[in-house]
Amino acid sequence: MTEPKPSIVLVEPEIPGNTGAVGRTCVALDMELVLIHPLGFDISDKRVKRSGLDYWQHIRLVEFASWHAFLAERSPRTDQLFLFEEFAETSFYDPDYPDDAYLVFGKETTGIPAHIVEAHAERLVKLPMRSSQIRSLNLANTVAAAAYQALRGKL
Repeated sequence: MTEPKPSIVLVEPEIPGNTGAVGRTCVALDMELVLIHPLGFDISDKRVKRSGLDYWQHIRLVEFASWHAFLAERSPRTDQLFLFEEFAETSFYDPDYPDDAYLVFGKETTGIPAHIVEAHAERLVKLPMRSSQIRSLNLANTVAAAAYQALRGKL
């Protein structure tokens, strides 16, 4: 039996370079990359692979046609899900992340779709910002910060 590992879930990502950079982070941390369609680009787009550099071939990539398809196949426990949204009240420093956590991020322009947020409102977390001049970080930066926090003490 293989040991449980966390996954990064990108729901409807729009920018190929961000997805490539997230994939590179996944390789570095031995995390699975889950993409929820529709994507705002073709996964074979060379901009995705350029951002992932020559690491793209090592990504454990899984794609699902929709959020519902992901839920149906994976059946995640409630305690596995962590949805990252700028308006969440809980800091991403607070939870204890299980070894098989799903760190969920939405599209760059609008975040996680409302129907997903509403269904999992108790699982929302945010990266705290010290400055009121900014709402959020770039998706790839947010994913990297979240992934390292989720693996804190486990690396």
